[in-house]
Amino acid sequence: MTVTQEAVSSADTLSQPYRYHRKTLVEPDWRRFPGWREVTEAQWRDAQWQRVHCMRNIRQLRAVLGDLVDDRFYDDLAADQHERATMSMLLPPQMLNTMVVDSTESLYADPIRRYMLPVRSDRDLQWPSHPHSQRDSLHEAEMWVVEGLTHRYPTKVLAELLSTCPQYCGHCTRMDLVGNSTEQVAKHRLTLKPVDRQDAIIGYLQQTPSVRDVVVSGGDVANVPWHQLESFLMRLLDIETVRDVRLATKALAGLPQHWLQPKVVEGLERVAGTARRRGVNLAIHTHINHEQSVTPLVAEAARTALEVGVRDVRNQGVLMRGVNATPAELLDLCFALQGEANILPYYFYMCDMIPNAEHWRIAVFQAQELQHAIMGYLPGYATPRIVCDVPYVGKRWVHQLAEYDRERGISYWTKNYRTGIEHDDPEALRRRYPYYDPISTLPETGRRWWAEQGA
Repeated sequence: MTVTQEAVSSADTLSQPYRYHRKTLVEPDWRRFPGWREVTEAQWRDAQWQRVHCMRNIRQLRAVLGDLVDDRFYDDLAADQHERATMSMLLPPQMLNTMVVDSTESLYADPIRRYMLPVRSDRDLQWPSHPHSQRDSLHEAEMWVVEGLTHRYPTKVLAELLSTCPQYCGHCTRMDLVGNSTEQVAKHRLTLKPVDRQDAIIGYLQQTPSVRDVVVSGGDVANVPWHQLESFLMRLLDIETVRDVRLATKALAGLPQHWLQPKVVEGLERVAGTARRRGVNLAIHTHINHEQSVTPLVAEAARTALEVGVRDVRNQGVLMRGVNATPAELLDLCFALQGEANILPYYFYMCDMIPNAEHWRIAVFQAQELQHAIMGYLPGYATPRIVCDVPYVGKRWVHQLAEYDRERGISYWTKNYRTGIEHDDPEALRRRYPYYDPISTLPETGRRWWAEQGA
């Protein structure tokens, strides 16, 4: 049986919930901004130029944008920094360049702006924070076995080498520790010297053979001087029981120039070669939330890492209203990542329950609908799992809940292992752990119930 051209044409015109069209990656022209009209391509590709010209305050942002944006936006931004911001401003040129800034209105509407430059009018006026929000929403510091090393899962640890990034996302789950203090949040601080912290982390892993998987993070590993990071990774690879190493870096998207520096590429090749000889899986995990962030420079950085021997480059995005919380937005991003940049769409987390994040967060039922909506379009291996990181539980697929009170927006979850602080807790594996939907997503009866609890 042959398929006629007419049948193919007819099938192609049938209405699908999502229509795939291959899109060519584009590096927007930074010279469209008044403050960068004289910036050369060599300067733009220079990591040090990018770092020096990061925008850390409104004055520097104004100097770049000129008259493209009016005072209304800057006043809104200043009000947020004064009243609501949990992260200080740190915006690399690369990230601003991926925003649409034709006018004040276009900047307000831009999805990347929504989480990199949050403004006061973005926030939920009635419930800016959920009553159960917490600064360290995942209780990572409670599970430190040494400073900066969270042992939450039986075979996996998170190593926070430092508390800074090349850029600060407004929704950062580690807002308790990462970045400069804001008017609202006095940040906690790492107290050990970096070398002492690294020694303590290595010492614990040498003495704990049950740990096979180490996520090296922060902050962002791109802010660790390369010679220090390479030394730490080589020591890590000397531990026979370590079988997986993951480098966590938003900078692959926010500052791809860093990962294209010859000294970094050459060093990464040395680390990857050692990992390969040892049979260790070395991966880079990045954090990209919208297709506009996937540019040719980002693709070049990802492919360079793969070419020098990194096994995988994977994306762990965060679901946020106004950014990527529709099936089309999510699929557009996944196709840009997987199809054009060789970055595997791995996880999409529900935004964590930190203060002042309710305008970003979505409900569990909405995440379940998104997971259903994206199935069948991407290759199976590149179809991301949408997960809820439940406090004291860890990552759970959004359909794994045990019970769900939709009216009050409370889901209950169980787990199959003890965290590092529950070894002597006989109830840990029988307890049900709650997670809370944004109150704005609840029916009227549910919103009224929460208002009564608050009263």
